[in-house]
Amino acid sequence: MFDFRPAAYVIGLLVVALGLTMLLPMAMDIYDQNGLWWVFGLSALLTCIIGGSISLACANSSGGGLSIQQTFLLTTGVWMVLPVFGALPFWLGPTDSRVVDGFFEAMSALTTTGSTVLEGLSELPRGMLLWRGLMQWFGGIGIIVVAMVFLPLLRVGGMQIFRTEGFDTFGKILPRAAEIARSISSIYLGLTLACMIGYNIAGLGLFDAAVHAMTTIATGGFANYDSSFAELGAGVEYVGVVFMLLASLPFVRYVQLMGGSAVPLISDSQVRVFFMTAVGVVLILTLWQLLVLEDRTEYALRKAAFNGVSILTGTGYASEDYGLWGSFPVTLFFLIGLIGGCAGSTTCSIKVFRFQLLFASIRTQIQRIHSPNGVFQPKYNRRIVPPDVISSVMAFFMMFMMSLAVLAVALGMTGLDMITSISGAATALANVGPGLGAEIGPSGNFAGLNDTAKWLLAAGMLVGRLELMAVFVLFTANFWRG
Repeated sequence: MFDFRPAAYVIGLLVVALGLTMLLPMAMDIYDQNGLWWVFGLSALLTCIIGGSISLACANSSGGGLSIQQTFLLTTGVWMVLPVFGALPFWLGPTDSRVVDGFFEAMSALTTTGSTVLEGLSELPRGMLLWRGLMQWFGGIGIIVVAMVFLPLLRVGGMQIFRTEGFDTFGKILPRAAEIARSISSIYLGLTLACMIGYNIAGLGLFDAAVHAMTTIATGGFANYDSSFAELGAGVEYVGVVFMLLASLPFVRYVQLMGGSAVPLISDSQVRVFFMTAVGVVLILTLWQLLVLEDRTEYALRKAAFNGVSILTGTGYASEDYGLWGSFPVTLFFLIGLIGGCAGSTTCSIKVFRFQLLFASIRTQIQRIHSPNGVFQPKYNRRIVPPDVISSVMAFFMMFMMSLAVLAVALGMTGLDMITSISGAATALANVGPGLGAEIGPSGNFAGLNDTAKWLLAAGMLVGRLELMAVFVLFTANFWRG
């Protein structure tokens, strides 16, 4: 019989950790004397009691380690359970959110998607804004650890390439998962503090700088204002671009850099391809604004850089309604939202390395057609890619496109128009944030969608954040045997 207890034990501990985190926004509300501290106090109490009870009930099964099945269950279970408790302050607090809205907001936060159903953000208590930022911040570091420790082990979407011999990016540097998590946490915190200082120098108040720094490094995109970055100033936009790019790099490269070696970062092909992609996107969008929209040079460059990098990295901030730029930029934004950043970063979507492996495989097939007697094998970082990695990546692409199609059709069946359905499905699976169109585009939000659509989008966020296969495998009969 399948034993749920080891996974439930860890999930319970993480629920308790989430409950303790609620004390920070509670302290903020106490400091502001707005009388709402009890929302987070009660939420923290309920969360810690339930999480602690689960852990205590399963504690006697925690010593034997986790099987592959239990690891899959743990990975998916964490992102299914934590949003339920993360939604408590939205249900109990001044937002007076309904069940679906609170869960949607919490799922969007912890998966670092950035889609929101809340309106009037600037009028919310600072404790609530801090809670949104904290959830994204913890979700960001959580997905880095999952991507580096769990997904390669589970052989999800070609991630095993980062643990096989010759591609091992962290085993020789930090052999233990706990040490990996600690080292990355210090870098993650350091980048957040640097980003906060940058925002503060650029003109944001300390609170806004702190919350936006957390959601920037998490590439989550939650802002403290309905207009996102539209009214925060040019300097803030430039700071945002720098740190969105930094958060999109593999965090293990920072570990190696801190260890005194810059060669792995410089020689990493996905880092080079990511930066070339970012530069290309910014140049194209800048030229479009200069030639078609006839904007000023600095303005065009700044808006292109901020919004282009924001969508490419899956952060989801907006400093302007780029839906008004024309059909070509809108199409480009849709496509780059499906790219994402580097593996092992806080970014989402398909990720650069999978496109590299896809093109390497296509190139190899063309070479074999031209020279049937030749021996050609796809390479990544100048090393031969094992066949199982290529197969896993191809399966990921197929499942992503199938999931996108199914989710878009399902959203259409709820009554949404075609643009909203397709872009909503894409932004949920790719964890980007804003969609396209007047309703869920950069100048709107997801509040007006029907409840069924919100549940579907929340499910899409979960599936996309965990690289699809880690969730879908739970629905196979073989998974539950043995």
